[in-house]
Parts: sequence; C-alpha cells; structure tokens
Amino acid sequence: MDDLDYILALKALKDIPFGVGKKLLIDFLKGEPNNESIKRNNLSAKESFGSLAYDKDELSSMIDNLLLNNLIQQTSVKGNRFWKVYGLSAKGEKEIESPALYKKRLSYNFRETPTKITLQDKKIFSMFGEFLSKYNDEQKKSIISNGNNILCIAGAGSGKTTVLTKRIEFLIKYRSIDPSKILAITFTRKARKEMMKHLGESDVMIETFNSFCEKILRRNNNTAYNRQVTVISYGDKIRMVNKALSSLGSSIEKATNIYFSFAQKRGKTDEQLANIFLNDCFFVRDYLKFKNKKLDAGSFDIIDEKHEKSARMVLGVCNYIEACMKRDGLRDFADQLIDTLDLFEKRKDLIPEFTHLLVDEYQDVNSTQIRLLDLLAPVNLFCVGDPRQSIYGWRGSDIKYILNFEEKYPDAEIITLTKNYRSTKHIVDLINKSIRNMRLADLESSIEGDKDIRLLKFDSESAESEFIIQAVLNSRLPRNEIFVLARTNRQLNELSQKMKLRNIKHVVRSDEMKRSVLAKESDVTLATVHSIKGLEAELVFVIGCNTNNFPCRGSEHPVIEMIKVDEYDKEEEERRLFYVAMSRAKKSLYMTYNGKATMFMTDDLLTQSKEKKIAIEPKKEKFNLSKSNNAVTRLKEWRSSLSRELGLPAYMIMHDRTMIDIGVRMPMSMADLESIYGLGPAKIMKYGDDILKVIGG
Repeated sequence: MDDLDYILALKALKDIPFGVGKKLLIDFLKGEPNNESIKRNNLSAKESFGSLAYDKDELSSMIDNLLLNNLIQQTSVKGNRFWKVYGLSAKGEKEIESPALYKKRLSYNFRETPTKITLQDKKIFSMFGEFLSKYNDEQKKSIISNGNNILCIAGAGSGKTTVLTKRIEFLIKYRSIDPSKILAITFTRKARKEMMKHLGESDVMIETFNSFCEKILRRNNNTAYNRQVTVISYGDKIRMVNKALSSLGSSIEKATNIYFSFAQKRGKTDEQLANIFLNDCFFVRDYLKFKNKKLDAGSFDIIDEKHEKSARMVLGVCNYIEACMKRDGLRDFADQLIDTLDLFEKRKDLIPEFTHLLVDEYQDVNSTQIRLLDLLAPVNLFCVGDPRQSIYGWRGSDIKYILNFEEKYPDAEIITLTKNYRSTKHIVDLINKSIRNMRLADLESSIEGDKDIRLLKFDSESAESEFIIQAVLNSRLPRNEIFVLARTNRQLNELSQKMKLRNIKHVVRSDEMKRSVLAKESDVTLATVHSIKGLEAELVFVIGCNTNNFPCRGSEHPVIEMIKVDEYDKEEEERRLFYVAMSRAKKSLYMTYNGKATMFMTDDLLTQSKEKKIAIEPKKEKFNLSKSNNAVTRLKEWRSSLSRELGLPAYMIMHDRTMIDIGVRMPMSMADLESIYGLGPAKIMKYGDDILKVIGG
C-alpha cells in the first residue's frame, strides 16, 4: 500500500453523510456499483467513490488500523446497540488536513544497513586475544570501537546487555578510562543488578534514569528544594486520591462508577478499578508536567463531551495531588526527572561530568530522558537498542530518537547485531517474517534444533486455559523454563485464578503489579508481554492470539485519549509486541486462540506454524468448588460491612486474590492463615479470628 492511501479512506467517511457499516465502506472504497445502499443513496456520485483499488482483506485491515489509531470511531445505532457504524473522529478530521500517521511508521523512517567488518578490523580484534575470543565480529566492533557517538542496533537475543557491559570493561582495562567518569543507564533494576554483578567492585555508576536522578536530588536537596522532599509511597497515593475525592464530595466507589462504563468494569474487581483510576490520575498529572502543560481543560488535545464529567473529576484530583505533594514534600517518578532537569538548568556547576555515557534500551527513551542526556553532554555516547522491540509508545517513549540517531549525530557509527543466540532457526525465521514490512535486517540463528512451533485453535477461552494448564502439568521441563504470555491483565488474572484453584505454583508479572502468587524461583511464570521483555524460556505459550488481543481492541480510557497526542502507529507497535512475545521462546513456541486468528498471522506464518484445531474436555476439579465459592461470598459480605464501618476502601482490608486463596485452602487455624497469599502478621492479628469465623459458616 502507498503511504498516504489511508487518507482516501478518511475522506470517504467525510463524503458519506451518515454512519456506515464496514461492508458498505469497503464496497464504497472499491467502487462496487451494485451495492443496494450505494444505489439507494446515490453514493457513486461522491468524489471518493472507488478511490482505492485494493482487495477486501487489505481494505478491512486499513480500516482496523484507522480505528486502532482513533482516526475513525465506532458508534452504536439508536435502538440496536449491537449494530456498529463508522464515522470520522475529530482526530481523523485533523489528519486529513495535516497527514502525520504515515510518518510515524518505522518503515518510513528507517533503513538498516549491515555492518562492514574490514581486514583492518579483524587484525585489531586478534590483538585482544582471549578478551574478545567468544564474541562475533559485530559484537567485537561494538565493544572496542573508538567512535565518539555509537548506536548499536541489537536484535532479540543478540547479546546487547553483554556487549554494553563488556564495553565498560574494555574502557577501563584497555583505554584506562577512570571508572568514576563512566555512567551506564538502563531501564530496569534487573538489568542494572546483572551489570553490577558482572563488573564486580567498581566505581562505574550503573543506574536507571530514575535512580540516577534520585541520587542527584538527595545529594542536592537543599539546592533543589526549600525543604526536605522524599519519594511518594503507594500508600501515600491511595490516601491522597481518597482525600482528593472527599474534597470534591465524592468517594472511590462513586468515582469509579462515573469513570468506567459497564463494559470497562466487566471482569475487574473493585480493587483493580480503584487501582486503574489512581494510576490514570497520576498519569494525567505526570504527562501534562512532562509536556509543560497546565492541569486544566485547556491542555486537552480533543474535548469529548461524553466524558467531560470524568475529565473534570480527574483534573480536580490531579490539582489536589499537585498541591498536596508540594505541601507534604513528596515527589514521584516524573518529578525525579523534571526536578533534576530544573536543578541542572539553574545550576550547571552541579551537572556531573562523565567522559563516557552508555544507554541501554535506547528505543524506549522519551523526550524528558533525552533532555537529561543532552544536559550531561558526554564526549562519548554509546547507545544500544532495537527498533523491533519498541513497545512503550503508550507511556511516552518515542521511537524517533533511535531512528533519527544519525540525524542528531552526523559522525555517528552504526553497528548492527543480527546473530540471535537464543532461539532455534525455525523460531527466528518466524519472527523475521512477522515484521518483514518494517524493512529491518533479518536476524540469523546458529541453533538448529527441532521445529516445535504450533498455532492451536480452541472453541472457547476456557478450553484454551485448560490446554495450557494440562500442558504445564505434563511438561518435563523445569517450571522456570515455561512462560505463559498474555496481551492483557484480564487474561492473565483469569488464568492465574484457575491455576490457583488447581494449586499450580506460579509467578505473576503483570502491567499493574509484578509479584508472586504461591511462588518460588522454580515456578512457571505467567506474564503480560510488556512485563516480560528481556527474559527468555525453553517453552513459551502466547495465549489469546486472536483479533481482539493482537492488536488489542481495548483502548485507553477516553480521558487519557483526550490529553495524549499519539506519536506512534498503534498497529505497528502492537505488531512489535507480538514479535517480542514470540521472540522469548528458545526451543518451543505454542500460540493459542479462540475465535479468529490475529491478522499478524499472515498466510505465510500460518503455514509455518502448523495451525491445528484442538478440542479439550475440562478436567474435574479435585476440590469442593461450591464450598469454596460460598466461603468467598461470605468473606466479601464481611469485607463490605467492615469497609463501611471503618470508612476504608474494601481492597485495603483484603485483596480479592487473598479471598480466593482462603476459599481454595479453607484454613482451620491461625497458623494456617500464615500461608495465605496477602495475609501478613499484622492483618492476621487484626482480622484472623473474624476470617476463621466467617469461613466456618
């Protein structure tokens, strides 16, 4: 498809004077004169009629992309909420006037070039003997290059963190760089810990963006602030939001009822809804602060009258939070960066001097982090990243910084790592094909191995879950070599609950929280794709590979959409997310779904992954489900009563997951309560007797 053809689809929606179904829109774009609606409404006379010569599948995919990127919207027909029609959104109107979506696509912005290894390079490599012996030529070049500004494009499983760590070792050992003049920035505490472990006792500063800023602010508290300021805790956030709502004459229960639609509430607990609302309020505050905008309606990109009440409520909470944090001397993650930038801007003498700055996961940086790197202004900058794995556009990361690296640094040296040391050749071939339209160099695998890739179709989500459970129970692999990946927290939570009822030990890593459930190090991991990035396992299940999840149909809350100017193509980012999920697998990759397979599974991929339909008979449970459910129902009633009595949100008394665990285990004594998920000594002392009485009936 041509880059700007989607504009013709938007113009067609502007031309048609009424809401239109997908079939009619496709026929209109194709120029089908025999469509009854086209004949009846004389639509063939419209300028956009027959403007796109593509087949139905291609046009359907284009329409889905426009919907995903909020350029068109779906509404229900009056009197029939199941009949959806398409119309142009306010954002779509702006796109017609000033096209921008096509410029956000990776294929438009980037052409990857292979790295040249010269005879001179090989001579230099040989001089380092054992130090470089186990690395490939491209890795060697990354480790020892003398360039001032280097970008290392490192594909999945190509050893990017290893290269970054080895380069630090090289700088200290062979170039005699003072370790205290080296700063390495990574995105996760896990990667930071691994690098520190590898480098041992060293004065090299290895930080995340936030830990670096926090150290600067603590060291210069009196210069940055006029009082002592500390990091806000999660408990502080809960109390602050509750007080904010109280000042607005509301409560968390009322707020979630206004904020969420019936569909948005479906499948979520009161605790989860309260948590999402809290996170959204802090997101709005942080986002507007990052963009240097005011906390008022004038900062909204688009005004949606339907959600004006929710927007006013969120802004009220945000303004209360802002005032409260200033009054109480608190900062959060956004403040750590913004306050550090403010400090450096007014006191340049406080900016630490580093001769070498190394940045991991460069594809995930945002504009504020780039400002910090610019202020640090090192002579030598080494960045490692992979455009294929840029999956955080939704929280402000901007892929343009890695794509436009050469534009910013004309003298830049670009080194590409394409050898994958994680997955078998079959899996690497599959993931290459999944993102071919992004025009990036293919990865190469040196691991042959048996082909064990499957796409499995089920009649229902429960049958799909049952297959996963049986496969995990029957697998001979160590449990920590099994990942179950889901696109959404909902899928993850539902599968986790089913596993708990079977007493299958597992670790949950979700977008909302990363914590263990009945967990030990050797347990199977369940995770969302976003939270598992950078990890790998022998056997990976990717569940829910259907049209609802890849790309994910669940959009952000309309209030969030009203303040965000999307700087990325959502469909392309969702395709990259699918790539990240598949590329976690070392030897075996099982993709499961019910309904219709994701459009990311092209005919080519379907052939390669041997699609098969499977019928599953659920196993009978080994516990008394009725007794368990009754206990949970009684616990909920007790919790609601206590919540009203104490004036506390119900989830602060007891998590839903804790109640489920109690229902499964049916503890008989105070000692039994100690093994229940989420019940610490303080809660057992406070509520233990009541809990035992409630479940005893």
